[in-house]
Amino acid sequence: MKLSCIIVEDIQIAADFLRKFCEKSDMVEVKGHFLNVTDALEFLDREKVDLLFLDVEMPGATGFDLLDRLTYSPKIILTTSKTEYAFNAFQYHVDDYLKKPFTFKRFQEAIEKLQQKTAAAAPAPAPVQPTITAPDTEFLFIKAEDKLIKLKKDDILFLESMRDYVKFVTQGKNYITYSTLKNMEEKLIGPNFLKVHRSYIVNITKIDDIRGNTIYLLGNQIPIGKGHKEEVTARLNIL
Repeated sequence: MKLSCIIVEDIQIAADFLRKFCEKSDMVEVKGHFLNVTDALEFLDREKVDLLFLDVEMPGATGFDLLDRLTYSPKIILTTSKTEYAFNAFQYHVDDYLKKPFTFKRFQEAIEKLQQKTAAAAPAPAPVQPTITAPDTEFLFIKAEDKLIKLKKDDILFLESMRDYVKFVTQGKNYITYSTLKNMEEKLIGPNFLKVHRSYIVNITKIDDIRGNTIYLLGNQIPIGKGHKEEVTARLNIL
């Protein structure tokens, strides 16, 4: 199955080069090319894609500014000629980092890795089950430390995306499980959990205070992404 993508790149020749690689691979379908962050975000507000090829330095706003304002979490491959952005890329949990100029082989390796990751994260088809009593929704089980651990939802302070893993932070202990934040967001149905950043979901009942774009929660500081600020304001009844 092909991954849908957009290219966010202000240099036309670099975008054309990348589009040709996508067509040659037959693994990626390009839905559009945008020369700046503003136009890319307008498109992403209307249509979701699986993958963003994202340059860092562009006129008006950077690729990292775009990531701050995204309201969902597509796969991200940074395409840049500079290595000094590698640390920021790690902080933003990007999926790969293609340093220009890159070869088709390196491009193909990045796409194949993403497809394998997507396939591994896809839930298995649910077997047909007889009607049973609804399970207790006040807790969930996560696989960590080579066992299934029962967590009360009320004990969870926040969740943090760590690339292919999710860290559950409680007041007493942290747990790391192999999953995606998107998958966890679907499981944490209820009024108490809110995605405030592409890498964080918080239990809003545990929030101590908010200063600027930072949530303070029992000694932890959680950033509020620009793309999530409006929902945070509405859900928390901020006046």
